[in-house]
Parts: sequence; C-alpha cells; structure tokens
Amino acid sequence: MTNYLNLEKLSNDLKNLFQNQKEKESYFDFKIICEQNQISFKTHKSILSSRSDYFKSLFKSKMKEYQENKLILKDVSSSILSSILNYFYSGKIEINLENAVQILIFSSKYLIDDLIGICLNFIKNHLQFETVVDILKLSESMNFNQLLDSSYKFISKNFDKFIETPFFLELEENHLNYILSNYEILTDEFELFESIIKWGKHKSNINQEKELNKEEKEKIQDQISNVIEKIRFIDFTKKEFEKTLKEELIPKQISEKLIQFQKLQNQENEKELNQFIGKELKEFIEKENENENSFIFKPKIGLSCSTIIQEKEHFNKLKEWINDNEFFYRMRLGFSAKKDGFNCFKWHKKFGFINNEIYWSKNLEEAGYISDENAFLFSLRNDKNDRKPEKFPVKYMKNRTALYYQDDIGPTFGKFSSDLFLDEKLKTGWTSFGRSYKLPYGIKYGTKEAEDYLAGSYDQWEVEELETFFI
Repeated sequence: MTNYLNLEKLSNDLKNLFQNQKEKESYFDFKIICEQNQISFKTHKSILSSRSDYFKSLFKSKMKEYQENKLILKDVSSSILSSILNYFYSGKIEINLENAVQILIFSSKYLIDDLIGICLNFIKNHLQFETVVDILKLSESMNFNQLLDSSYKFISKNFDKFIETPFFLELEENHLNYILSNYEILTDEFELFESIIKWGKHKSNINQEKELNKEEKEKIQDQISNVIEKIRFIDFTKKEFEKTLKEELIPKQISEKLIQFQKLQNQENEKELNQFIGKELKEFIEKENENENSFIFKPKIGLSCSTIIQEKEHFNKLKEWINDNEFFYRMRLGFSAKKDGFNCFKWHKKFGFINNEIYWSKNLEEAGYISDENAFLFSLRNDKNDRKPEKFPVKYMKNRTALYYQDDIGPTFGKFSSDLFLDEKLKTGWTSFGRSYKLPYGIKYGTKEAEDYLAGSYDQWEVEELETFFI
C-alpha cells in the first residue's frame, strides 16, 4: 500500500471554499459579522468547531448564536478576522509586526492554541524598543509568561541603549523594579541613576529641564522610592556621590544612609569610594547589606560592571579561562578610559606606577618587563572573520616578557611594541602578534596574517574603550 500526500492542494481547495463567499455550492451554514464596519463572512460550523475550542463549546451549548447561525464580534477588525478565518481553512497566515499582537489577542480570547504559539514565537523573535513596553503589559495581563520573560531579558540585555530612548520612560514601576532586582544590568551606575531620575520626573508629569522646587523634588522622591534602592551608590565616584546628594532627589531614608557612609568614608581619608575600607565603614556596609532587597552598598560583581563584556557567553568564557572563582569575583573595575580619560598618565596614576599606590609587581621602580606565567591575551568577538572566542596564553619561557611597563605609554604585552601595545593617548594600538604569546596553529610570527590576527591590522587601529580590573 502506498500513501500519497498533497497537502498544498488540500490547503488551496479549502481556502477557495472560504473565499468563494457568493457561491451557493460552498454550503455555508454560519455567519460572523464585524460590528465595526458590518462586514460579514460566511463560514462552516464544522470548520470553526474543529479549529477553535471556543466555537466548539458555542455550538455544543446551542446558545442564541447557534440558533440564529450568526455571531457579532465587537473586538476585532475585518482584516484581522479575514486573516484568521483564512487560516482556519488553509492553515496559512501572514504574521507581521503590524498584526501580530491583534492576532494574538483574538487567538487567546477565542482559544486558537496553535495560532497563539505562532504569534508568541514571532513576537518574541521581533522585540523592539518601540513595542517592548506594551508587550510587557500585554504578557502580564494575559499570563504569557514565556513572552514576559523574553521581554525582560531583551530589555536587560540592551539596557544601556534602552535607557536612552523615550520608551524607557514608559516602563511601569513594577516592571522597572523587577528588571533591576533580577537581572545584571551592564551599564554605568551613575548613568542608571540619572535615567531613573528622568523616569521619576516623567511619571510625575514634571518637565525634564525645569528647575525644581521643594514640592516637585518630594514628588520625584516619592515616585522613585521603590526602585532607588536598586542603585549601587557604592560604585559612584566621589564627584558623582557628592552631586547626587546636592541635588536632593533621593528619598530621605536613603540620603541619610548615604550621608553616614560619606562621613565614615571621609574619616578614613579615602581618595575614592569602593577601594580599601576600614573596620567601622566595613561594619556599616555589612549591616546595610543584610537587607537583600537593597543594592545601595553592594558593588557589582567582577566583570559584570564591564561595558565591553556584555554577552553572557563571553562572561562565562572568561570565567572558564581564568579558572579561579575567588580571583574572578574579586575583580573590580579600576579604570575606564571613557569615564576616566584616554590618557596613559591617568591610567598609570590610577594603578600606582607613579604614586606607588597599587603595584602590578613588587619593587617595580623603573621601566622594564613584568613576569607572569599565567598571562594570556584573548579575543571574544571578531566581526571581520566571524571567529569564536579565543585564548592566547604566554609562551613557555617567554613569561618573563609577559608585560612591559613604561610610564609614557599605555598597556603593553610581550616584547616592547610587539604583541599588543597602546600609545600614550590610549586611542591607537599596534600589534605584531606572536612574539611572546602563542599564535593559533598554522600561523607564523612575523607574517601579515599574524600581525592582522588580533585587531585586523598591524598598526594604528583605533581603541573605542579600555577597561582595567584589579583585585
């Protein structure tokens, strides 16, 4: 016995059956009417009941609609209804950004399970800044938990860009609070704080540029009171910290804690927040951090505060390469060129090469090499060649030249001006990869392929950002 399938013809025949609305031979026995424009569609009860549990129940109950052989719909346009009825007959439907939500809402109300799944999958894969806030509200109200989760992840993953759009201001308080509480937000904390202030002004119907009076400040404080504890104020610079207190936009119970923290921090004569702290200040922070819902004095963990390493797979790959959890989670961002300045002298001062505050290597007093047998270079993304993340460890017997220190140039890895080197402005780099660090198999040091491998060219490639971490 041989089975033959001709599903395409079956689909087309049933589609024609529905579309031939004037043909008596189609044997229509039910009518659906759009109240908006009184456009009606002739259908078959057998088709409707087989494609929708709603219609199956309606016809079984033998209600008024069953008796009169018609149903008037108030909540759908004729174009959406036509698309869905065509889908009932042919199994084919065009889902796009304009109709996906409307079809989803109709399918959910009228129990069209397969179409619900199609719409949810489409929306999840086509989330945009312009629509994601409305999708959050819809998902929550209709219990589409997977779409709700996807929307939260989309916002958190793109948070640094999302807060720059007007759509961020439309977030509901419970949604914003959930994102800040449950996702690692990869953006600068002070920028996040300023965005929340803008959000608070918007929700309070206060002009963003207006000079605020006392009543308006209190209104903003009240609006942001439930989300402000998700800001990691401990990651602010001293200047940012002082500016925040001066503006008087933080609720009183939070500002009092920050003032106490600032007082203790000043007593210990620390130059910057977030570095080496004394006993009294440490006890204060530990006590405050007993509140699991407050992030005020909880610094970001390790590389999670990086604005460069934003992909979860990249974060995990570095964790795998470092292979030391204690070391990995003790890492703290000490320098960001975008924030601290593209200048090698600022970079050296930050890490003590000039003032001897922090040493890369003990007893380092002049230019020279720094030995490190565990050193490695890495590449997480290469758009030119579409390569996967790669690690390049220092060569055996070359660990003595793993790093090079000189106070009038930027970070240098390998023999001077060799594997990786940044100029004094931290804006231009050179690489002749492979002298001290291992090249991929088959690539020889000194060749153009080796010179281009890390950054796409040997010389004068531009640096967009430099981040340096310490423990």
